[in-house]
Amino acid sequence: MEGEEDYGFSEEEDYYYADDGDSHDGLADNDDSALQWAPPKGSTTKVITKESLLAAQREDLRRVMELLSLKEHHARTLLIHYRWDVEKLLAVLVEKGKSCLFTEAGVTVVENVDDDAPLSSSSTITCDICIEDASADTATRMECGHCFCNNCWTEHFIIKINEGQSRRIQCMAHRCSAICDEAIVRNLVSRRHPNLAEKFDRFLLESYIEDNKMVKWCPSIPHCGKAIRVEEDEFCEVECSCGLQFCFSCLSEAHSPCSCLMWERWSKKCHDESETVNWITVHTKPCPKCYKPVEKNGGCNLVSCICGQSFCWVCGGATGRDHTWSRIAGHSCGRYKEDREKQTERAKRDLYRYMHYHNRFKAHTDSFKLESKLKESILDKVSVAEERELRLKDFSWVTNGLNRLFRSRRVLSYSYPFAFYMFGEEFFKDEMTDEEREIKKNLFEDQQQQLESNVEKLSMSLEEPFQQFSQDKVMDIRMRVINLSVTIDTLCQKMYECIESDLLGSLHLGTHHIAPYKSKGIERASELSSCWNTKLGSTDEYLPSGNLSLNLF
Repeated sequence: MEGEEDYGFSEEEDYYYADDGDSHDGLADNDDSALQWAPPKGSTTKVITKESLLAAQREDLRRVMELLSLKEHHARTLLIHYRWDVEKLLAVLVEKGKSCLFTEAGVTVVENVDDDAPLSSSSTITCDICIEDASADTATRMECGHCFCNNCWTEHFIIKINEGQSRRIQCMAHRCSAICDEAIVRNLVSRRHPNLAEKFDRFLLESYIEDNKMVKWCPSIPHCGKAIRVEEDEFCEVECSCGLQFCFSCLSEAHSPCSCLMWERWSKKCHDESETVNWITVHTKPCPKCYKPVEKNGGCNLVSCICGQSFCWVCGGATGRDHTWSRIAGHSCGRYKEDREKQTERAKRDLYRYMHYHNRFKAHTDSFKLESKLKESILDKVSVAEERELRLKDFSWVTNGLNRLFRSRRVLSYSYPFAFYMFGEEFFKDEMTDEEREIKKNLFEDQQQQLESNVEKLSMSLEEPFQQFSQDKVMDIRMRVINLSVTIDTLCQKMYECIESDLLGSLHLGTHHIAPYKSKGIERASELSSCWNTKLGSTDEYLPSGNLSLNLF
């Protein structure tokens, strides 16, 4: 389904219904308390562009650098190891201590200045890789203490970068897990392959997205070149600044209240040929000669395939023309084959159950697409109504009601795939008894039917030609739309609470998470500022300057 942003209604409009200075009976307390709009809070979901990617990365780097008094490349090594999860990094620090934290990530912090001093200009070392002597200016010692010639280091770095391991290039020494200094890597590689050095820098920057579970590329096609960062829960639905709404966890279309696994199975079920095969199993039988499926189109149980073979529809066995109500030549089909009968009945039952949920899912999906075309006609009706000399001047309740209709219709659509798997046997066969499953099914379907009924009422109300009605009738429609919007919002909240607490919550399973319900719709991510504080002391030398114009996306 397309995102709600396509219809041009601002999230800030939701739930604001002007009172026009008059008191209207029938709204009770909803008009002032439940529906009064409040200024929106700043979005916690951020859009990261190639201009703001470095700034986003430096936010986390700065926290770790200041806390542990580290250089930037050490902080980056720690964060890449812990997938840019600062909270997890701090938890390991508290639980295991700094030494264990550094060892697990491959960070070597030199405490003794002499060990980190450059080689004497007159000294010569023997490289343990190529077994050749190298002067001090042609060899490099890493912070772990291992020293090899620059040619061997460069070859090592080039191989690792080309293999896609540039985010964590380990020392060449045997059994040394220390991560090489990125400044040394960049310096040596750039002498021989400047383009490869730029690739190395790009990989380091993109690590913030590729290795960070809270940051993901927008799955738009064609790719908009932006990434989305969430702050708290990765199981959520977000809207990129390009307008695409998607599930942050699985990167498919927004599908709540379906879990990601449920939606993956449902999409596959709807798009592949599994149900076609199921229909063929139920309604046809294979020819015993050519094995092509044959459908019976008459009452007689003697059927003929296009290949010329005759066979018995009752048992599927080949036969000649001697086929009457009392005798079938060459075989008997009077024996009961229990397994075959059970398989046929099971196939029929599964097919009819799938058709039940799929038809309703498709009906609401189609309604969503048709109702999305109401925008122009709604705006036209509002324009006509505003030109009339009516006491009611504010028609924001119309667009707000339409927004509520889109959101609730989407929830209703995806509630059917959820129900298909929730009360089927594919996921929760051993988690509930038949009695428990029936009780939960009735509970969910009662809420689903209430929501469905009110959504249809709201749809009918919005389609009425209110621009032609009298003042009093317009007021009645306004009250109806407002009250239905509040009711539908409440029913959606209750359905999600039922799913989280009574259905999925009671099963104690961690594989099915649903994005939380948001009354104002899917949150639109805001742009992350590309500015940052460059006062990082001695760490500026590790900034991959000059490469910010890379085509990172």
